[in-house]
Amino acid sequence: MKQTIFTLLLITSIGLISCRKTSTDPNINQYDDTQIQNYIKANGLTNMKRDTSHGDTSGIYYEILSQGSTAGVKPLDYPDSVTFVLTVKTFDGKYINQDTLNLAHFDGLLGYVTSGSSIMGFTKGLQSAIHDLVKYRGTRARILVPSRVAYGVNGAGSGSSSNVNNRIAGNQCIDYYVNVLSSEPVYDDYLINEYMKKNGLTGYTHVTSGRANGLYYKVTTPGSGTGDVMEDVSNFTSNYTGKWLNGATFASTATDTETAGTTTLSSFTLGQLIVGVQEGLRGQTAGAAVSMLIPSRLAYGRGGNTGIGPNTCLYYDFTVATVTTP
Repeated sequence: MKQTIFTLLLITSIGLISCRKTSTDPNINQYDDTQIQNYIKANGLTNMKRDTSHGDTSGIYYEILSQGSTAGVKPLDYPDSVTFVLTVKTFDGKYINQDTLNLAHFDGLLGYVTSGSSIMGFTKGLQSAIHDLVKYRGTRARILVPSRVAYGVNGAGSGSSSNVNNRIAGNQCIDYYVNVLSSEPVYDDYLINEYMKKNGLTGYTHVTSGRANGLYYKVTTPGSGTGDVMEDVSNFTSNYTGKWLNGATFASTATDTETAGTTTLSSFTLGQLIVGVQEGLRGQTAGAAVSMLIPSRLAYGRGGNTGIGPNTCLYYDFTVATVTTP
């Protein structure tokens, strides 16, 4: 009986071994390349090139959409500071981030790209593609990054792999658009002007010198002209709304005071607010209504703030109720 059982186990083991197809199963390089080739074909990406900068080993494909200046400048290196905006999409379409107006920003050393930001997508593949392929500030590119230099077999995020927009499944290749900025102030000004055109905003004063350089503001209702004038030390109450340039509200009187639907006002000290708001409201009196389009350097700058990414332009409306200047 024991011999019969042993014989059956031996035959079963031989059968299982013979069924393994180790010689024909694709390795991860082959798997990634198949996924990318299929994606290129399905999306008609006829201008994609394969990265050969290190002997055709990265598996990255790319297209330079707009070349930045190369005259008299060195290519970007890992210790260099770099600022870029990007969009991120996994090949399965279950993770997409196109928020280039707020969170999909990076500002730091190129060698720290993998440290990321407040969204998923800051991968080793993206870092090496900017270093090896994009190379120069002012360049825009589309980059297809294989899973093995993205988030690998484990993926990223939380929850099930079927979750949308908070999970990147394992072995997912990523489709990026990257814009490496040559000048943050120039890019800010472009974004602000695009926002004004899109929303039909006119009559704004553009400040072109001094501390408020880059600010756009409009006094939609003049103040009463009586009482205290707004200075840095002034305390004031106001209704206000803060928006990203995609139109979404990130703060308002109601969210500050938790009194939505009431007339309770928010209270501020002017000198404690971001520079753009200080400059837009200085000199105003009670009753003034002021709209401001604020470049990122006059808002929360390179560091950003809770829920606000680095280098993010902002829109504010303030209607001042009272002003008290000590």
